[in-house]
Amino acid sequence: MKAISILGTSSNAGKSWIATALCAWLQAKGHDVAPFKAQNMGNNAYATLEGGEIGVAQAIQAEACERRPIVEMNPILLKPSSASRAQVVRLGKPGEHLTAQEYYQSVDASWETARSTLDYWKSHCDVLIIEGAGSPVELNLMDRDIANLRPIEYVNGKWILVADIERGGSFAQVIGTWNLLPEKIQKSGLGFIINKFRGDPALFSEARDYFQKHTNLPFLGVIPFRTDLRIEDEDSLNAHSSEPPSNEPYIAWVRYPHLSNTQDQLPWQNDKGISNYWVEKPAYAEDAIAIVLPGTKEPIADLAWLRQSGFDEVIQRKAQNKTPIVGICGGYQILGQSLKGSVEVDGLGLLPISTKFLPTKKIQRYRSIWKNDVWETFEIHTGETKNIGAKAEPLLSTLSEKGELTPEGMRIGSIWGTYQHGLFESPQMRKRLLKEARFEQAQIASHSWRETRQRIYQEMGEFLDESLDLTSLHRYLDSE
Repeated sequence: MKAISILGTSSNAGKSWIATALCAWLQAKGHDVAPFKAQNMGNNAYATLEGGEIGVAQAIQAEACERRPIVEMNPILLKPSSASRAQVVRLGKPGEHLTAQEYYQSVDASWETARSTLDYWKSHCDVLIIEGAGSPVELNLMDRDIANLRPIEYVNGKWILVADIERGGSFAQVIGTWNLLPEKIQKSGLGFIINKFRGDPALFSEARDYFQKHTNLPFLGVIPFRTDLRIEDEDSLNAHSSEPPSNEPYIAWVRYPHLSNTQDQLPWQNDKGISNYWVEKPAYAEDAIAIVLPGTKEPIADLAWLRQSGFDEVIQRKAQNKTPIVGICGGYQILGQSLKGSVEVDGLGLLPISTKFLPTKKIQRYRSIWKNDVWETFEIHTGETKNIGAKAEPLLSTLSEKGELTPEGMRIGSIWGTYQHGLFESPQMRKRLLKEARFEQAQIASHSWRETRQRIYQEMGEFLDESLDLTSLHRYLDSE
Protein backbone atom coordinates (compact mmCIF):
# COMPACT_ATOMS: atom_id res chain seq x y z
CA MET A 1 0.00 0.00 0.00
CA LYS A 2 1.19 3.51 -0.88
CA ALA A 3 0.08 6.34 1.39
CA ILE A 4 -0.03 10.09 0.73
CA SER A 5 -0.86 12.46 3.57
CA ILE A 6 -2.29 15.92 2.95
CA LEU A 7 -0.90 18.26 5.60
CA GLY A 8 -1.85 21.90 6.02
CA THR A 9 0.04 24.94 7.23
CA SER A 10 -3.11 25.80 9.23
CA SER A 11 -6.72 24.85 9.74
CA ASN A 12 -8.93 25.51 6.69
CA ALA A 13 -5.95 25.53 4.34
CA GLY A 14 -7.93 23.24 2.04
CA LYS A 15 -6.76 19.80 3.14
CA SER A 16 -10.21 18.22 2.77
CA TRP A 17 -10.64 19.70 -0.71
CA ILE A 18 -7.21 18.53 -1.89
CA ALA A 19 -7.71 15.06 -0.39
CA THR A 20 -11.10 14.71 -2.11
CA ALA A 21 -9.74 15.88 -5.47
CA LEU A 22 -6.79 13.52 -5.15
CA CYS A 23 -9.13 10.63 -4.33
CA ALA A 24 -11.19 11.37 -7.46
CA TRP A 25 -8.06 11.77 -9.64
CA LEU A 26 -6.54 8.48 -8.46
CA GLN A 27 -9.82 6.61 -8.78
CA ALA A 28 -10.23 7.84 -12.36
CA LYS A 29 -6.76 6.50 -13.13
CA GLY A 30 -7.73 3.04 -11.92
CA HIS A 31 -6.18 3.02 -8.45
CA ASP A 32 -7.90 1.23 -5.59
CA VAL A 33 -7.87 4.30 -3.34
CA ALA A 34 -9.41 4.99 0.08
CA PRO A 35 -9.55 8.02 2.43
CA PHE A 36 -8.40 8.14 6.04
CA LYS A 37 -8.24 10.67 8.86
CA ALA A 38 -7.03 9.37 12.20
CA GLN A 39 -8.74 12.05 14.28
CA ASN A 40 -11.35 14.51 13.13
CA MET A 41 -13.18 17.26 14.98
CA GLY A 42 -16.55 18.70 14.01
CA ASN A 43 -20.29 18.32 14.36
CA ASN A 44 -20.90 17.67 10.68
CA ALA A 45 -21.19 13.88 10.86
CA TYR A 46 -22.31 11.06 8.57
CA ALA A 47 -24.02 7.76 9.40
CA THR A 48 -22.49 4.67 7.85
CA LEU A 49 -24.59 1.76 6.65
CA GLU A 50 -23.57 -0.23 9.72
CA GLY A 51 -24.76 2.51 12.07
CA GLY A 52 -21.40 4.15 12.77
CA GLU A 53 -20.58 7.83 12.87
CA ILE A 54 -17.72 9.48 10.95
CA GLY A 55 -16.76 12.98 9.82
CA VAL A 56 -18.59 14.12 6.72
CA ALA A 57 -15.28 14.96 4.98
CA GLN A 58 -14.26 11.30 4.91
CA ALA A 59 -17.73 10.27 3.73
CA ILE A 60 -17.51 12.54 0.69
CA GLN A 61 -13.91 11.45 0.04
CA ALA A 62 -15.24 7.89 0.01
CA GLU A 63 -17.82 8.94 -2.58
CA ALA A 64 -15.03 10.45 -4.68
CA CYS A 65 -13.26 7.07 -4.47
CA GLU A 66 -16.54 5.31 -5.33
CA ARG A 67 -16.36 3.48 -2.01
CA ARG A 68 -18.98 3.00 0.67
CA PRO A 69 -18.14 5.08 3.78
CA ILE A 70 -17.04 2.93 6.75
CA VAL A 71 -15.82 3.78 10.25
CA GLU A 72 -12.24 2.71 9.42
CA MET A 73 -11.97 5.89 7.35
CA ASN A 74 -12.21 8.04 10.49
CA PRO A 75 -11.53 6.00 13.64
CA ILE A 76 -11.64 8.93 16.08
CA LEU A 77 -14.25 11.70 15.79
CA LEU A 78 -14.44 14.49 18.36
CA LYS A 79 -17.82 16.27 18.42
CA PRO A 80 -17.74 19.54 20.39
CA SER A 81 -20.59 19.79 22.88
CA SER A 82 -19.48 23.00 24.59
CA ALA A 83 -16.60 25.47 24.53
CA SER A 84 -14.46 23.10 26.59
CA ARG A 85 -15.81 19.57 26.06
CA ALA A 86 -16.32 17.16 23.17
CA GLN A 87 -17.91 13.76 22.75
CA VAL A 88 -15.40 11.10 21.71
CA VAL A 89 -16.62 8.77 18.95
CA ARG A 90 -14.37 5.71 18.52
CA LEU A 91 -14.82 3.49 15.47
CA GLY A 92 -18.24 5.01 14.94
CA LYS A 93 -19.55 4.47 18.46
CA PRO A 94 -20.31 7.55 20.60
CA GLY A 95 -18.59 7.62 23.98
CA GLU A 96 -17.82 9.95 26.83
CA HIS A 97 -17.70 13.75 26.86
CA LEU A 98 -14.21 14.95 27.78
CA THR A 99 -12.24 18.14 28.19
CA ALA A 100 -9.11 18.52 26.06
CA GLN A 101 -6.93 17.71 29.06
CA GLU A 102 -8.94 14.57 29.84
CA TYR A 103 -8.79 13.45 26.21
CA TYR A 104 -5.04 13.90 25.95
CA GLN A 105 -4.58 11.74 29.04
CA SER A 106 -6.00 8.84 26.98
CA VAL A 107 -4.54 9.80 23.61
CA ASP A 108 -2.33 6.69 23.51
CA ALA A 109 -5.47 4.54 23.46
CA SER A 110 -6.82 6.68 20.61
CA TRP A 111 -3.59 6.17 18.70
CA GLU A 112 -3.89 2.40 19.15
CA THR A 113 -7.36 2.59 17.59
CA ALA A 114 -6.00 4.64 14.69
CA ARG A 115 -2.99 2.36 14.27
CA SER A 116 -5.17 -0.74 14.06
CA THR A 117 -7.24 0.85 11.28
CA LEU A 118 -4.07 1.72 9.37
CA ASP A 119 -3.20 -1.98 9.57
CA TYR A 120 -6.66 -2.75 8.19
CA TRP A 121 -6.09 -0.54 5.14
CA LYS A 122 -2.78 -2.21 4.28
CA SER A 123 -4.76 -5.12 2.88
CA HIS A 124 -7.84 -3.25 1.68
CA CYS A 125 -6.54 -0.61 -0.75
CA ASP A 126 -3.55 0.19 -2.96
CA VAL A 127 -3.35 3.90 -2.13
CA LEU A 128 -4.44 5.51 1.13
CA ILE A 129 -5.08 9.26 1.14
CA ILE A 130 -4.52 10.49 4.69
CA GLU A 131 -5.90 13.88 5.67
CA GLY A 132 -4.09 15.74 8.44
CA ALA A 133 -5.63 18.11 10.98
CA GLY A 134 -4.77 21.74 11.65
CA SER A 135 -0.99 22.21 11.44
CA PRO A 136 1.52 19.36 11.88
CA VAL A 137 3.97 21.59 13.77
CA GLU A 138 2.00 22.84 16.75
CA LEU A 139 4.98 22.42 19.06
CA ASN A 140 2.90 22.22 22.24
CA LEU A 141 0.84 19.36 20.79
CA MET A 142 3.23 17.38 18.59
CA ASP A 143 3.89 14.68 21.18
CA ARG A 144 0.11 14.08 21.47
CA ASP A 145 -0.83 14.61 17.81
CA ILE A 146 -2.15 11.40 16.23
CA ALA A 147 -3.58 12.95 13.05
CA ASN A 148 -0.53 14.34 11.25
CA LEU A 149 2.97 12.87 11.54
CA ARG A 150 2.35 9.57 13.36
CA PRO A 151 0.27 8.02 10.54
CA ILE A 152 2.91 8.96 7.94
CA GLU A 153 5.70 7.40 9.97
CA TYR A 154 3.69 4.29 10.79
CA VAL A 155 2.90 3.41 7.16
CA ASN A 156 6.18 4.83 5.79
CA GLY A 157 4.16 7.18 3.59
CA LYS A 158 4.73 10.46 1.78
CA TRP A 159 3.14 13.85 2.31
CA ILE A 160 2.06 17.04 0.52
CA LEU A 161 1.83 20.40 2.27
CA VAL A 162 -1.04 22.81 1.50
CA ALA A 163 -0.92 26.56 2.24
CA ASP A 164 -3.87 28.95 2.01
CA ILE A 165 -2.77 32.13 0.23
CA GLU A 166 -6.01 33.89 1.25
CA ARG A 167 -4.73 34.07 4.81
CA GLY A 168 -1.63 35.97 3.72
CA GLY A 169 1.93 35.08 4.61
CA SER A 170 2.14 31.98 2.43
CA PHE A 171 5.95 32.18 2.28
CA ALA A 172 6.13 32.17 6.08
CA GLN A 173 3.49 29.42 6.24
CA VAL A 174 5.41 27.03 3.99
CA ILE A 175 8.98 27.82 5.01
CA GLY A 176 8.13 28.00 8.70
CA THR A 177 6.28 24.68 8.63
CA TRP A 178 9.12 23.06 6.69
CA ASN A 179 11.76 24.21 9.13
CA LEU A 180 9.78 22.99 12.14
CA LEU A 181 9.26 19.49 10.74
CA PRO A 182 11.57 16.74 12.05
CA GLU A 183 14.35 15.98 9.56
CA LYS A 184 13.20 12.39 9.01
CA ILE A 185 9.74 13.69 8.07
CA GLN A 186 11.18 16.34 5.74
CA LYS A 187 12.72 13.56 3.64
CA SER A 188 9.31 12.07 2.81
CA GLY A 189 7.78 15.25 1.33
CA LEU A 190 6.43 15.11 -2.23
CA GLY A 191 5.94 18.87 -2.51
CA PHE A 192 3.74 21.77 -1.50
CA ILE A 193 0.73 23.53 -2.97
CA ILE A 194 -0.43 27.15 -2.77
CA ASN A 195 -4.21 26.94 -2.51
CA LYS A 196 -7.12 29.36 -3.16
CA PHE A 197 -5.14 31.59 -5.53
CA ARG A 198 -7.05 34.53 -7.02
CA GLY A 199 -5.81 36.36 -10.09
CA ASP A 200 -3.15 35.43 -12.64
CA PRO A 201 -1.00 32.44 -11.50
CA ALA A 202 1.82 33.76 -13.71
CA LEU A 203 2.29 36.55 -11.17
CA PHE A 204 3.44 33.89 -8.71
CA SER A 205 6.06 32.37 -11.02
CA GLU A 206 9.06 33.98 -9.29
CA ALA A 207 7.99 32.44 -6.00
CA ARG A 208 9.29 29.04 -7.10
CA ASP A 209 12.89 30.25 -6.99
CA TYR A 210 12.45 31.79 -3.56
CA PHE A 211 10.95 28.63 -2.11
CA GLN A 212 13.77 26.52 -3.57
CA LYS A 213 16.33 28.67 -1.75
CA HIS A 214 14.72 28.00 1.60
CA THR A 215 13.38 24.41 1.36
CA ASN A 216 14.19 21.16 -0.42
CA LEU A 217 10.51 20.67 -1.13
CA PRO A 218 9.24 20.65 -4.74
CA PHE A 219 6.73 23.35 -5.63
CA LEU A 220 3.76 21.56 -7.20
CA GLY A 221 1.98 24.75 -8.22
CA VAL A 222 -0.99 26.95 -7.37
CA ILE A 223 -4.66 26.00 -7.34
CA PRO A 224 -6.89 28.88 -8.48
CA PHE A 225 -9.94 29.63 -6.37
CA ARG A 226 -13.12 28.03 -7.77
CA THR A 227 -16.50 28.68 -6.17
CA ASP A 228 -18.23 26.16 -8.44
CA LEU A 229 -16.23 23.22 -7.10
CA ARG A 230 -17.38 23.55 -3.52
CA ILE A 231 -17.92 20.50 -1.36
CA GLU A 232 -19.33 20.02 2.14
CA ASP A 233 -17.39 21.60 4.99
CA GLU A 234 -16.47 19.28 7.83
CA ASP A 235 -16.73 22.13 10.31
CA SER A 236 -20.04 23.86 11.04
CA LEU A 237 -18.04 26.97 11.95
CA ASN A 238 -17.56 27.49 8.22
CA ALA A 239 -21.29 28.15 7.76
CA HIS A 240 -20.87 31.92 7.87
CA SER A 241 -23.83 34.11 8.75
CA SER A 242 -24.64 36.94 6.36
CA GLU A 243 -27.31 39.55 5.73
CA PRO A 244 -29.55 38.56 2.80
CA PRO A 245 -29.76 41.16 0.00
CA SER A 246 -33.01 43.08 -0.22
CA ASN A 247 -35.54 42.24 -2.93
CA GLU A 248 -34.26 38.67 -3.30
CA PRO A 249 -36.30 35.58 -2.42
CA TYR A 250 -34.43 33.47 0.10
CA ILE A 251 -34.69 30.74 2.70
CA ALA A 252 -33.22 31.57 6.13
CA TRP A 253 -31.24 28.83 7.89
CA VAL A 254 -30.79 29.64 11.57
CA ARG A 255 -27.16 29.52 12.62
CA TYR A 256 -27.37 28.83 16.32
CA PRO A 257 -24.25 28.31 18.49
CA HIS A 258 -24.23 24.49 18.47
CA LEU A 259 -25.12 24.07 14.80
CA SER A 260 -24.44 20.67 13.21
CA ASN A 261 -24.83 18.96 9.83
CA THR A 262 -24.68 22.12 7.75
CA GLN A 263 -24.51 19.99 4.59
CA ASP A 264 -28.32 19.80 4.66
CA GLN A 265 -28.38 23.20 2.97
CA LEU A 266 -26.11 22.32 0.04
CA PRO A 267 -28.60 20.64 -2.36
CA TRP A 268 -30.17 24.06 -2.95
CA GLN A 269 -27.00 24.98 -4.87
CA ASN A 270 -28.49 22.96 -7.73
CA ASP A 271 -31.31 25.45 -8.23
CA LYS A 272 -31.80 28.88 -9.78
CA GLY A 273 -34.00 31.73 -8.65
CA ILE A 274 -33.85 30.99 -4.92
CA SER A 275 -31.08 31.71 -2.41
CA ASN A 276 -30.28 30.22 1.00
CA TYR A 277 -28.55 32.13 3.80
CA TRP A 278 -27.24 31.27 7.24
CA VAL A 279 -28.56 33.91 9.62
CA GLU A 280 -27.71 34.74 13.25
CA LYS A 281 -29.83 37.87 13.65
CA PRO A 282 -33.64 37.64 13.85
CA ALA A 283 -34.01 40.65 11.56
CA TYR A 284 -32.31 38.67 8.78
CA ALA A 285 -35.17 36.14 8.82
CA GLU A 286 -38.00 38.68 8.64
CA ASP A 287 -38.31 38.64 4.84
CA ALA A 288 -37.52 34.96 4.30
CA ILE A 289 -40.02 32.87 2.35
CA ALA A 290 -39.19 29.93 4.67
CA ILE A 291 -37.14 29.34 7.82
CA VAL A 292 -35.13 26.19 8.56
CA LEU A 293 -34.04 25.13 12.04
CA PRO A 294 -31.20 22.71 11.24
CA GLY A 295 -29.41 20.14 13.37
CA THR A 296 -27.88 21.09 16.70
CA LYS A 297 -25.57 19.28 19.09
CA GLU A 298 -27.31 20.95 22.07
CA PRO A 299 -31.04 21.49 21.37
CA ILE A 300 -31.93 22.82 24.83
CA ALA A 301 -29.06 25.32 24.84
CA ASP A 302 -29.87 26.49 21.32
CA LEU A 303 -33.56 26.79 22.18
CA ALA A 304 -32.53 29.14 25.01
CA TRP A 305 -30.41 31.09 22.49
CA LEU A 306 -33.44 31.44 20.19
CA ARG A 307 -35.37 32.99 23.05
CA GLN A 308 -32.56 35.23 24.28
CA SER A 309 -31.95 36.58 20.77
CA GLY A 310 -35.62 37.15 19.99
CA PHE A 311 -35.54 34.60 17.16
CA ASP A 312 -38.44 32.70 18.70
CA GLU A 313 -40.71 35.73 18.25
CA VAL A 314 -39.86 35.98 14.55
CA ILE A 315 -40.44 32.25 14.08
CA GLN A 316 -43.81 32.38 15.84
CA ARG A 317 -44.92 35.41 13.87
CA LYS A 318 -43.84 33.90 10.55
CA ALA A 319 -45.61 30.64 11.42
CA GLN A 320 -48.86 32.51 12.09
CA ASN A 321 -48.51 34.09 8.64
CA LYS A 322 -48.25 30.59 7.09
CA THR A 323 -44.54 30.93 6.29
CA PRO A 324 -43.06 27.40 6.18
CA ILE A 325 -40.95 26.51 9.22
CA VAL A 326 -38.82 23.38 8.83
CA GLY A 327 -37.08 21.60 11.70
CA ILE A 328 -34.41 18.99 10.94
CA CYS A 329 -33.16 16.67 13.71
CA GLY A 330 -32.45 18.96 16.70
CA GLY A 331 -34.49 21.66 14.97
CA TYR A 332 -37.41 19.21 14.84
CA GLN A 333 -37.11 18.66 18.60
CA ILE A 334 -37.08 22.43 19.22
CA LEU A 335 -40.37 22.85 17.33
CA GLY A 336 -42.13 20.54 19.79
CA GLN A 337 -44.02 21.12 23.03
CA SER A 338 -41.28 20.01 25.43
CA LEU A 339 -37.68 18.78 25.63
CA LYS A 340 -36.62 16.78 28.67
CA GLY A 341 -32.99 16.22 29.58
CA SER A 342 -31.45 16.98 32.98
CA VAL A 343 -34.15 19.66 33.03
CA GLU A 344 -37.44 19.93 31.17
CA VAL A 345 -38.14 23.01 29.06
CA ASP A 346 -40.95 24.15 26.81
CA GLY A 347 -40.27 24.00 23.10
CA LEU A 348 -41.58 26.46 20.54
CA GLY A 349 -44.90 24.61 20.56
CA LEU A 350 -45.39 24.50 16.79
CA LEU A 351 -45.63 20.69 16.58
CA PRO A 352 -47.45 18.30 18.97
CA ILE A 353 -44.38 16.29 19.97
CA SER A 354 -42.36 15.75 23.12
CA THR A 355 -38.71 14.69 23.22
CA LYS A 356 -36.94 12.86 26.04
CA PHE A 357 -33.15 12.69 25.81
CA LEU A 358 -31.56 9.31 26.45
CA PRO A 359 -27.96 8.17 26.95
CA THR A 360 -28.01 6.16 23.71
CA LYS A 361 -27.75 7.66 20.24
CA LYS A 362 -29.66 6.54 17.16
CA ILE A 363 -27.49 6.27 14.05
CA GLN A 364 -29.19 4.78 11.00
CA ARG A 365 -29.45 5.13 7.23
CA TYR A 366 -32.70 5.03 5.28
CA ARG A 367 -34.20 5.44 1.87
CA SER A 368 -36.72 8.26 2.18
CA ILE A 369 -39.85 8.24 0.06
CA TRP A 370 -42.26 10.98 -0.89
CA LYS A 371 -44.67 10.39 -3.77
CA ASN A 372 -42.52 8.96 -6.58
CA ASP A 373 -39.17 10.24 -5.27
CA VAL A 374 -36.77 7.92 -3.41
CA TRP A 375 -33.45 9.10 -2.00
CA GLU A 376 -30.89 8.35 0.73
CA THR A 377 -31.12 10.00 4.16
CA PHE A 378 -29.82 9.26 7.65
CA GLU A 379 -30.44 9.93 11.34
CA ILE A 380 -27.88 10.84 14.03
CA HIS A 381 -29.47 11.96 17.28
CA THR A 382 -30.13 11.33 20.93
CA GLY A 383 -33.67 11.75 22.11
CA GLU A 384 -36.90 9.82 21.68
CA THR A 385 -39.69 11.91 20.15
CA LYS A 386 -43.36 11.07 20.55
CA ASN A 387 -46.60 12.47 19.19
CA ILE A 388 -48.53 13.70 22.22
CA GLY A 389 -52.03 13.38 20.90
CA ALA A 390 -52.77 15.83 18.12
CA LYS A 391 -53.65 14.61 14.65
CA ALA A 392 -50.82 15.24 12.19
CA GLU A 393 -49.72 13.76 8.89
CA PRO A 394 -46.22 12.31 8.43
CA LEU A 395 -43.84 14.38 6.34
CA LEU A 396 -42.56 11.38 4.38
CA SER A 397 -41.88 7.64 4.72
CA THR A 398 -38.63 5.82 5.36
CA LEU A 399 -37.49 2.39 4.22
CA SER A 400 -34.90 0.75 6.48
CA GLU A 401 -32.19 -1.68 5.38
CA LYS A 402 -34.45 -4.45 6.73
CA GLY A 403 -37.23 -3.39 4.37
CA GLU A 404 -39.43 -1.79 7.03
CA LEU A 405 -41.59 1.05 5.65
CA THR A 406 -42.43 3.60 8.34
CA PRO A 407 -44.14 7.02 8.38
CA GLU A 408 -41.58 9.63 9.45
CA GLY A 409 -41.61 13.19 10.67
CA MET A 410 -44.61 15.44 10.93
CA ARG A 411 -46.42 18.14 9.02
CA ILE A 412 -49.12 20.45 10.35
CA GLY A 413 -49.99 23.15 7.86
CA SER A 414 -46.78 24.93 6.94
CA ILE A 415 -44.78 23.46 9.86
CA TRP A 416 -42.51 20.53 8.99
CA GLY A 417 -40.38 18.36 11.22
CA THR A 418 -38.10 15.41 10.44
CA TYR A 419 -35.08 13.52 11.75
CA GLN A 420 -33.82 12.88 8.21
CA HIS A 421 -30.54 14.53 7.27
CA GLY A 422 -30.50 14.81 3.51
CA LEU A 423 -34.16 15.89 3.39
CA PHE A 424 -33.56 18.36 0.57
CA GLU A 425 -31.45 16.05 -1.58
CA SER A 426 -34.79 15.25 -3.18
CA PRO A 427 -35.65 17.77 -5.94
CA GLN A 428 -39.33 17.04 -5.29
CA MET A 429 -38.97 17.92 -1.61
CA ARG A 430 -37.40 21.28 -2.52
CA LYS A 431 -40.26 21.93 -4.94
CA ARG A 432 -42.72 20.98 -2.23
CA LEU A 433 -41.27 23.53 0.19
CA LEU A 434 -41.35 26.32 -2.38
CA LYS A 435 -44.96 25.48 -3.24
CA GLU A 436 -45.77 25.65 0.48
CA ALA A 437 -44.05 29.06 0.52
CA ARG A 438 -46.18 30.19 -2.45
CA PHE A 439 -43.04 30.79 -4.47
CA GLU A 440 -42.80 28.60 -7.56
CA GLN A 441 -40.73 30.81 -9.86
CA ALA A 442 -37.46 29.06 -9.00
CA GLN A 443 -35.95 26.51 -11.36
CA ILE A 444 -35.42 23.31 -9.38
CA ALA A 445 -32.82 21.02 -10.90
CA SER A 446 -34.25 17.68 -12.00
CA HIS A 447 -31.05 15.73 -11.26
CA SER A 448 -30.20 14.64 -7.74
CA TRP A 449 -27.63 16.27 -5.47
CA ARG A 450 -25.76 12.97 -5.45
CA GLU A 451 -25.39 13.16 -9.25
CA THR A 452 -24.15 16.74 -8.88
CA ARG A 453 -21.58 15.64 -6.29
CA GLN A 454 -20.23 12.94 -8.57
CA ARG A 455 -19.78 15.47 -11.36
CA ILE A 456 -18.05 17.87 -8.97
CA TYR A 457 -15.65 15.15 -7.77
CA GLN A 458 -14.68 14.34 -11.34
CA GLU A 459 -14.11 18.01 -12.17
CA MET A 460 -12.09 18.48 -8.98
CA GLY A 461 -9.74 15.67 -9.98
CA GLU A 462 -9.36 17.07 -13.50
CA PHE A 463 -8.77 20.58 -12.14
CA LEU A 464 -6.09 19.28 -9.76
CA ASP A 465 -4.30 17.57 -12.66
CA GLU A 466 -4.51 20.71 -14.82
CA SER A 467 -3.26 23.04 -12.09
CA LEU A 468 -0.34 21.10 -10.63
CA ASP A 469 2.85 19.33 -11.62
CA LEU A 470 2.21 15.87 -10.21
CA THR A 471 5.45 14.28 -11.41
CA SER A 472 6.59 13.46 -7.87
CA LEU A 473 3.30 11.67 -7.16
CA HIS A 474 3.57 9.60 -10.33
CA ARG A 475 7.15 8.69 -9.44
CA TYR A 476 6.15 7.59 -5.95
CA LEU A 477 3.09 5.62 -7.09
CA ASP A 478 5.14 3.85 -9.78
CA SER A 479 8.00 2.95 -7.40
CA GLU A 480 8.47 -0.54 -6.00
